[in-house]
Formats: sequence, structure tokens, C-alpha cells
Amino acid sequence: MNNLRRTLSLLLALVMLVALGAFASAEGSASAETAVTLTDEDVASLSYLNGQLRVGMECAYAPNNWQESEASDTNVPIENVPGAYAEGYDVQIARIIADQLGLELVVVKMDWDGLIEALNQGQIDAIIAGMADTESRKEAINFTSPYHETVYALMVNAGTPYENATSLADFNGASVLGQKDTALDWTIDQIEGVNHLTAVASVPDMIARLQQGTCDAIVINLENAPGYLAANPDFVVISFPEGEGLDPGFKGACVGLRKSDEALLSLADAVLATIDQAQRDELWDTALNNQPA
Repeated sequence: MNNLRRTLSLLLALVMLVALGAFASAEGSASAETAVTLTDEDVASLSYLNGQLRVGMECAYAPNNWQESEASDTNVPIENVPGAYAEGYDVQIARIIADQLGLELVVVKMDWDGLIEALNQGQIDAIIAGMADTESRKEAINFTSPYHETVYALMVNAGTPYENATSLADFNGASVLGQKDTALDWTIDQIEGVNHLTAVASVPDMIARLQQGTCDAIVINLENAPGYLAANPDFVVISFPEGEGLDPGFKGACVGLRKSDEALLSLADAVLATIDQAQRDELWDTALNNQPA
């Protein structure tokens, strides 16, 4: 019964999101209510970027970011994939930052595990890809304040012994899968007696494995659940009371920047501070509504 209530609540949330409609116009989705005023010193500090903000992301992690084949008022061409466009919550955050800093946004599609190396090698200028500021990552790069907070949950197939789980202890002996080099994988070891499967490269890979039945559960961001359930009605999301679920050790997604880019870090944080919670919620809800099935 608890599981049924959880599922119905998520589906109700999805229906409410659908009613919100499509993304607003480019001006509406890429501008905050207030804006950062750049000084001459600020402009000079960004001159090495040559008028661009090159942002790396997977373009395969909806609703944060995904790939489309048709241009729209809100998506952005993917530089290294001709004829493709990046869309999603991360893209809208990146647009706001680039616009307020007077820079052209350039999106580069990259594998998740290559993002930090690409940043430090100068192939991109920022990571805006739902990346959290874990302690190990902070040794390699800097992070802004979070632009989106998260809660973790587990997703299982209906009709399995785990669909009625109410605690992490109920997953003792379960085969659980996560995404490589993310807390979606690291947190699995918090489940006592778990069979921690070898992580895969992406969330779509995780979902495919769950569909195939080669794992009992996958770790997900709870706020992404409505989209997963809409595309996979035989899935069930298992959430936990506060303090009793998986602890990722961070609050959410941040912008990743090189250690040397202190001025850009300060300016990016200043831009994020202009985006109030209501606007962030609206952008997130719209991304959930428009993500591909």
C-alpha cells in the first residue's frame, strides 16, 4: 500500500507537470529577474574566453540535459554533433550564466568520465552537467554553489520482491546498479549485504539493464522519477524517509570550473545568486515536462 501511494503521488506530480506547458521563450528561460553588472575589470578577466563559454555535458541525462534533432527557441546547437541540439535544465542554467556574462554559449557533448579531464585540458570552460561537488572531485576542480538540490531513491521492476520495500534493509541481497564515477554508484555500499554490480556508463544504460532484469534495482535522483515512470510504467520508485535513505554526501548539482579560473568562479556564483528558487523550480518543472520519453 505504501508503494502504491508513492507511485500514485509521482504520477500525479507528472500530470501536474504536463499542465505547465512548453518552455518559455528564449528571453524568458535564459534571463533571471535580476542581473549581474559587469565591471571593466570583470570583462577583462574573461577576455581569455574569446567571447565564448564552452560547456561540457553528456546530452544524455534528462531532464538535466538531452539531445534533440530540431532547433527551437531554447535549445543550443551541439558543437561536435552536426545537426543536433542540447536541451534541458542544465542548458537553461548555462544560457543564463553565458548571457549575463556577455558570452556565447557553446555546448560540447562528452562522455561523463571525460568531463573533468577535458576541463583541465582546456577543451571546455565549464561543466554544467548535473555534477555534484564531491570531495574527490574538489581535489581536481572548483565548484560553484549548487544550482539544483537532489535526493536519492531506488527504482525496481513491478512484480518483484522489492516493489514493497520500505527501508534500505529490504535490499539486503539485492543486485543494485549505479552509474560509473558518480554517487549513484558509490552510495550503493551503504546498503548492508547488497550485491554491488559493476557500474555502467550512463543512466540510460542503467534503465536498460533494469528493463532487461539483469539487476534488481538502480539508484536514481528522486526528482527525475516522474519522467522515468512515464516512459517505463512497469517501474516502481522506492523512496525513504529523510535521513533513512542513501546519503550522497552533497546537496546537488554545481558548475565545475578549473582551479585557475577564480574570477569566472566568482562571477558564475554571482549569476546563480540572481536565480531565485521559484525560477529554478519553473525551469526544472519545464525540463521534466519536455524531456524525451
